[in-house]
Amino acid sequence: MNHPSPPRLDNQYRSDRVLQTWLGQRVPETVRSSIHADLDALGAHAAEAWAEARSRSASKPVLTEWNAWGERIDRIELTPTWQHGAEMAARYGLVARGYDPTHGEFARCDQFARIYLYHVASEFFTCPLAMTDGAASAIRASRNAELMARALPRLTSTDPESLWLSGQWMTELAGGSDVGNSETEARRDADGRWQLYGRKWFSSAVIGEMALTLARPQGAGDGADALAMFYVETRDAQGHWNGIRVDRLKQKLGTHELPTAEIHLDGALAIPVSGLDHGVRRIAPMLNVTRTWNAVCALATMRRCLSLATAYAHQRRAFGHCLIEHPLHAATLADLQSDFEAAFQLVFEVAHLLGRSESGSADAGEQTLLRILTPLTKLWTGKLAVQIASETCEAFGGAGYIEDTGIPQLLRDAQVFPIWEGTTNVLALDALRATASIGLDPLFERAADLLEKTGIEGDSLGLGPAKQAIRNALADAQQWHAAYAKDRQALQAGARNLAFTLARSMAAALLYRNAAHALAHSADRRPAQALSRFVGRGLSELRSPDPGAAVDLLDTPNT
Repeated sequence: MNHPSPPRLDNQYRSDRVLQTWLGQRVPETVRSSIHADLDALGAHAAEAWAEARSRSASKPVLTEWNAWGERIDRIELTPTWQHGAEMAARYGLVARGYDPTHGEFARCDQFARIYLYHVASEFFTCPLAMTDGAASAIRASRNAELMARALPRLTSTDPESLWLSGQWMTELAGGSDVGNSETEARRDADGRWQLYGRKWFSSAVIGEMALTLARPQGAGDGADALAMFYVETRDAQGHWNGIRVDRLKQKLGTHELPTAEIHLDGALAIPVSGLDHGVRRIAPMLNVTRTWNAVCALATMRRCLSLATAYAHQRRAFGHCLIEHPLHAATLADLQSDFEAAFQLVFEVAHLLGRSESGSADAGEQTLLRILTPLTKLWTGKLAVQIASETCEAFGGAGYIEDTGIPQLLRDAQVFPIWEGTTNVLALDALRATASIGLDPLFERAADLLEKTGIEGDSLGLGPAKQAIRNALADAQQWHAAYAKDRQALQAGARNLAFTLARSMAAALLYRNAAHALAHSADRRPAQALSRFVGRGLSELRSPDPGAAVDLLDTPNT
């Protein structure tokens, strides 16, 4: 009998050809040798954690609001994996490595390689780690000496006893992405201390030791510019909540292990991070960081999906053959693999740019490129992770619809990537704002350099058709943007398709460099095959926008 059996994962670092190749091509050997042991340990942990999770019942965090004597305690019990999260973060420097100057411009490459291997095993403990990293970036950028001295050493600690986690409490009922509608108010008490009053509707790291949040100082005007960013420590010196009440934990589609809370701030003591206005602007240093985390974690989910689906295809037999021997099944997985390989190149290009920017190595063009590529990378990889997770469920057939196989959870959890830190449309418009002020030339120039100045003649290696297809897609994007530059409505209506086209084209140019290098130095044709598949299915999603027709197509609700 051919009974289905679960796919087995091996060390997820050793078996990851794409990661190994990228590190070999882009990271100096001295850096690689110094981080190898940690990456190898995280790769082993990834495989072991997947097997261990399949051997136990799933669990969720539990909120206990009252103790036996009627005292409000709001105690949150974490899942077993989360209880060990701080220890893992400290041991492997999952935040700290991004701030360690040892590797200079490659600090973020080191850090995000670790996150990439750890994410799925973490059960989304990477979420508070991302916000901790974002908070460290924002506090460092604020130049607030008091907060830098108190918080930064704790946020970037490699000692689990002193490591702090930070929340990022922005979302309210009146404003999600539109944080300018925030209703939380900051008031001065009789001693001149700031206290916060309001409701935060989506707080994904309430278990942390601190948070950054937005509030409107009493008497300030309306709008986003009148908001200030505040630093809040979640508990007082006695360990009691600092004017914080946990109303409930969210019941979500996915990320069930992550304790996302609705909270009330009722006199929470707080400190302004940097002035009493332009708080939304102070968020900016966080966004490059947290959106990159989102992209890396989306990429990690793609990799896990493909590892499982490919392993299963080699062991599951149907109609007399292993699934991998059926041409259509193999072609489907190969298409997904090519998408993943292109996405990998783009995500780690952004990680490297972030490291260059923070280390002072980036020139003005690279700084501008980072501003454009970060939202593009986040939006595309978020959608792609959902697509690949959905296809993975199909690749397992009925088993892919059974909860305790772990496969459905990959799909449910992936759906957070297009939502957290800005939905696809919000990010497309953000990228559009960036191009309005700085143009698209930095992206086009970087893509041209990748195609023409790699030091390797790709045409002679059979990559000419792919190069031309990438050039054509970029030219189409340039012409489309120029054609609608003065039509605000049309530009917004087409922003999503423009963003996908730019992201895919830039990923293709980076994959071209990867393929040319692999052919020239190792005769490995797999990156070239991935490039051919990826480009062959089209890079451009552009079309003529017609905002009026879009509205006309939609039904008007009866109210």
